[in-house]
Amino acid sequence: MDKKLYDLIVEMEEQDALDYAKKYLEDGGDAQKLLDVCRDAMDEVGNRFEKGEYFLSELLLGGEIFQSIMAIALPHLGEGSQQKLGKMVLGTVREDIHDIGKDIFKAFVEAAGFEVVDIGVDVPEEKFVEAVKEHQPDIVGMSCLITAGMVTMKSTIEALRDAGFKTPVIIGGGRVDEDVKVYVGADAWADDAASGVRLSKELVEA
Repeated sequence: MDKKLYDLIVEMEEQDALDYAKKYLEDGGDAQKLLDVCRDAMDEVGNRFEKGEYFLSELLLGGEIFQSIMAIALPHLGEGSQQKLGKMVLGTVREDIHDIGKDIFKAFVEAAGFEVVDIGVDVPEEKFVEAVKEHQPDIVGMSCLITAGMVTMKSTIEALRDAGFKTPVIIGGGRVDEDVKVYVGADAWADDAASGVRLSKELVEA
């Protein structure tokens, strides 16, 4: 199963991958093992994107394939059997309604083993604070694709700190870089999903 499903996902054979996963589960296969193979495949999709071999369309499709397989696999998992790396509150900051980058990252970080609380797009500062207070995450993810959102990222992180939360923050989006990270007060930044996953792991393990 491992090699077959892995190849179907990496090669973007969406329907074949879903059919294979369904049959595997129907035949009594191990749902956790299935998701582990999916995670390995998503890692490879991310690697190919970083190398310039895959593009945004492949990242989107890879995320869709993973989400679809995860939806059919989760009911087969025993309570508490899925190992989690940590919990993340994730959202696109106020004044930005873009969700593509956030949704791609969400798929990848879930594939890596994080539990993600997605609070949506155009999220005001107080909603981030409320979400962190309610869910007590190990990490906060903020996305932004427009320049105006940089100021909002800064005020959102300041609001979290003013509320007493020291939760590490990772930011992402086409406009972010090291200078923006320093300006807004984030702990890490990434401009692609694969590197964002690696940095998120490092932040929760630190």
